[in-house]
Amino acid sequence: MSKIYELRVYTCLPGRLPALSKRFETKTLKIWEKHGIKQAGFFTTVVGPSNQELTYLLEWDSLAEREKKWNAFQSDPEWIKERAETEKDGQIVANIASSFLTPTSYSSVK
Repeated sequence: MSKIYELRVYTCLPGRLPALSKRFETKTLKIWEKHGIKQAGFFTTVVGPSNQELTYLLEWDSLAEREKKWNAFQSDPEWIKERAETEKDGQIVANIASSFLTPTSYSSVK
């Protein structure tokens, strides 16, 4: 059975992309590791509608796994504390778009 990939695009408030990147690099990824959340890549936009976007992929075995692990992450007291601390100077993210993708039979990613 193929993996499911979650594509998440965070559009930051003007000038806040560095704060979001730092939060992922220094805080979020460690908490994800604790919950078994696997990232498949992070990207910033070079050319496109906005250069204030951070795009990433998460890899899941199933939607049920995603629901269980994501809910545990979202309610983790460490995450709630770290998110609040990183937003003490103001909100970072203006919008989050999320899509769930499944690889085609001819995809190099399975």
